[in-house]
Amino acid sequence: MKAKNIFENIPLKVEEEIFEKLLVKKNIRIERIISKGNVTKEDFWYDQDENEWVIVLQGEAKLLFEGREEVLLKKGDYINIPLHVKHRVEWTNPAKETIWLAVFY
Repeated sequence: MKAKNIFENIPLKVEEEIFEKLLVKKNIRIERIISKGNVTKEDFWYDQDENEWVIVLQGEAKLLFEGREEVLLKKGDYINIPLHVKHRVEWTNPAKETIWLAVFY
């Protein structure tokens, strides 16, 4: 067994959001997501068949939920997104990487 570090191997350029699967089991998936100024395409909403619990480990982001106000997430902030709640990433800090840990269940 070897330990890994969530803050290692961050690319110098993040042109598109990076999704890395860290753990995949029958009823759970854990991903590291790296953003730097990335947002969801304007005409797209995530509408997932699973719940998502997400925490911002570094950086900042704004999530928009359909029909609701934006939610600002800063370092240490987390949110649970129930399945089929439509949402999108409206903003991530363009000056510094935003590192998310997402747990899909």
